Amino acid sequence: MRQTRLHGESAEYLAAREELRGAEIELMRRRERVAALRRSLPPGPEVDDYVFLEGPADLDAGDTPVRDVRLSELFTGGPERPLLVYHFMYGKRQTEPCPMCTLWIDGFDGVAHQVARNADLVVVAAAGLPALRRHARARGWSRLRLLGAGDSTFKYDLGSEDEDGVQDSTVSVFTRDPDGTVRHFYSAHPRMAEDIDQRGIDLLNPVWHLLDLTPGGRGDWFAGLDY
Repeated sequence: MRQTRLHGESAEYLAAREELRGAEIELMRRRERVAALRRSLPPGPEVDDYVFLEGPADLDAGDTPVRDVRLSELFTGGPERPLLVYHFMYGKRQTEPCPMCTLWIDGFDGVAHQVARNADLVVVAAAGLPALRRHARARGWSRLRLLGAGDSTFKYDLGSEDEDGVQDSTVSVFTRDPDGTVRHFYSAHPRMAEDIDQRGIDLLNPVWHLLDLTPGGRGDWFAGLDY
């Protein structure tokens, strides 16, 4: 199957491109299988109704007043509407905001209004709320709910923080039963196995996928981050 109408494509190129197309189809079908397995997970465990800290919705309105908001209150719809939580690698032992997480969240902010059609999306950090909001203002994050973990054990319980306060990037999904019970549905971490140390949540970042289409690929992990 020709992918273009360009002249001069050699037989070697066309054969290699067809082999690649077959591999891409195989990968797509495997991704669909993985996605189906994820969607069919049985109900997860009930979780505590963790308390977070939240400032004004308008970042330019300052950082006060600060209010407590519970995990259950982050759901804005019925039982069919899930909650996505991105654990920002910032706070405690991570004294500076992670540039990789910043790249991820830049993208989330751009599509948050589209995600909101189907799910709720928030960002939680262990950093103090003023520091988190200051970084958000510098990045122009105007479409995201930004929450401080406060004194809760949320990040530790979900595996994005260890007993020493070392932070990690993580994405978690929660559901809410008709009776209001909040359950953990799914979490993913960058480290998936001994030989997969950093790429476990790559599917959340379109930057890598665009660069992977090029001859040079993504190159150095942190090179060229607009931070």
